[in-house]
Amino acid sequence: MSRTARSSSKVASVVPVSFYERAPDIVARALLGKMVVRDWKTERLIGRIVEVEAYFGTEDPAAHSYIGRTARNAVLFGPPGIAYVYFIYGMYYCLNVSCEPDGQAGGVLIRALEPVAGLETMAKLRKLAPNPKPQLLTSGPGRLCQALDITRAAHNGLDVTDPSSCLRIEDDNYHPEAIQVTPRIGIRHAADLPARFLIDKNKFVSGSR
Repeated sequence: MSRTARSSSKVASVVPVSFYERAPDIVARALLGKMVVRDWKTERLIGRIVEVEAYFGTEDPAAHSYIGRTARNAVLFGPPGIAYVYFIYGMYYCLNVSCEPDGQAGGVLIRALEPVAGLETMAKLRKLAPNPKPQLLTSGPGRLCQALDITRAAHNGLDVTDPSSCLRIEDDNYHPEAIQVTPRIGIRHAADLPARFLIDKNKFVSGSR
């Protein structure tokens, strides 16, 4: 048994909408250990969530929703449990999930995954040489979107609570034993807010990227 988690043989089930109807920091902490599942062609790519950040709607200067509802950030103001994908630095996509009740903005950025299934395909999608270090696959918000072939055009607005969705979040009853809370990283505003959650001592946590 891992020092940082407990798991069982329970069959994975899709995390329901009610899970996301809560404050971003509560949802963020609870997402640790859940799995991002991406149906890609005939294969299933899976990564376990090991690092997240919470963003608090119109009250959070670091959140995309701080400026109010726009065409770009509308997903964050809609129903909970919806994928919000955005593009940064002209080269990376980032995956978020909306939370809070419908009409109330909030979201969680998924910063890092521990790869579970489809590692060879993840490496190809990341354009890496065969058999790379697993940490190079999904440790970082931009990397994980490349590894799972997640883009704004194809996945923004998808319902991750829908069992038939090609992108969803599932629960296999894996529970981290130790969670660390730190300030968010890579931002300028509200940078001291303790809203980054990670599985303690997990080697797939992204660090500063």
